[in-house]
Amino acid sequence: MKLEDKISKWLKEYIQQNKLQTFVVGVSGGIDSAVTSTLCARTGIPTITINMPLKSQDINTGLSNLHLEWLSKNYENVKTDVICLDSIFRAFSEAMQEYEHDLGFANSKSRLRMVSLYQIAAKTSGIVVGTGNKVEDFGVGFFTKYGDGGVDISPIADLTKTQVRKLAKELGVETAIIEAPPTDGLWEDSRSDEEQIGASYEELEWAMSYLEENTPLNLTSRQKEVVAIYKKFNEANFHKMRNIPVFQVEE
Repeated sequence: MKLEDKISKWLKEYIQQNKLQTFVVGVSGGIDSAVTSTLCARTGIPTITINMPLKSQDINTGLSNLHLEWLSKNYENVKTDVICLDSIFRAFSEAMQEYEHDLGFANSKSRLRMVSLYQIAAKTSGIVVGTGNKVEDFGVGFFTKYGDGGVDISPIADLTKTQVRKLAKELGVETAIIEAPPTDGLWEDSRSDEEQIGASYEELEWAMSYLEENTPLNLTSRQKEVVAIYKKFNEANFHKMRNIPVFQVEE
């Protein structure tokens, strides 16, 4: 059985076992959400895919709409929608002026999208499907806590970015989406994930594997740099990748 068939089967079994009715997926215009939404669509279960522009770059909004159109043409069980969150975020920003913080507001965009997806899921007896890959979710923690990290199920969280790209080609995802530089879309400029992190996903995958295998190697200066970058993000974001600390009452 092909990987895409295994994942779609797993998704379908989960939603049926839990007596739910729909998958709800936020579509950003990136490859991860494109693959995730397609895997959900392939189950035959009603799948709601949402583009949520929020002071977004035109290219990201365009790629998101491109994928929604492609899904609509190829899967009858898919419903698409575009919900602009600009005015809501503007009101939030004004209310929080005393606590203005650029990174805080960037993460609030992601959390506002999460809240919107859960509102849709509540109305449609659905679950919110995560779009994070292995390196993002369990390597460098490059996601927003209770934002794009706030999901019910994660179908590609054990796949590297390389595996996601391969899967995207097999699923027929638009080339423009596959080739677009990965970006979290939380900033008003066009900064990519690689620019923010300082390393490509391919390099981070290598660092993750290298550290897991603990195999002694004569590293190049760039490899040493990438390992240091990986460790820095992993340690700083470890709190996102673990369960919430709970004080244990001793009997």
